[in-house]
This record gives sequence, structure tokens and C-alpha cells, in this order.
Amino acid sequence: MSGREHRPGRKQVLLRLDPAVHDALQRWASDEMRSVNAQVEVVLREALRRSGRLPSGVGPIPRRGRPPSSTGDEPQ
Repeated sequence: MSGREHRPGRKQVLLRLDPAVHDALQRWASDEMRSVNAQVEVVLREALRRSGRLPSGVGPIPRRGRPPSSTGDEPQ
């Protein structure tokens, strides 16, 4: 999958932010070891959950990065 393709079922949104808001969001994301995009999704999901608007059946945020290490008997 190239960098320009997106996962099936994921929507892309263009979001315009005040630079100071973006900087604060970027610092917060960094503190949580997330991308800005992932942090925005976490914040939106939490707001939806708190307001009772998060649809049932919404799965977890897809994890990115390295796959989990196997639990087999592989030498390290």
C-alpha cells in the first residue's frame, strides 16, 4: 500500500485549525506518543462518548506502526 492510499472504511477529512490550536494539539499528541491525526480522533471519540453520540459498534482506533512481536519461542 502506497502512502497516498487509505484503509478501507476510513474517511479523510480536511481540517483547518488556528496555528496556536494546532501547536497545542501537536504537543498533546507528542506527550501521548500519538500523531496529531490520532490525537484528533481520540479527542473526537471521547467527546462523542461523553455526549452519548458515539455509535454502538464503533471499533477501536486502528493501531499503526510495528506489528506486535510474536509470543513464540524465537531466539532474541
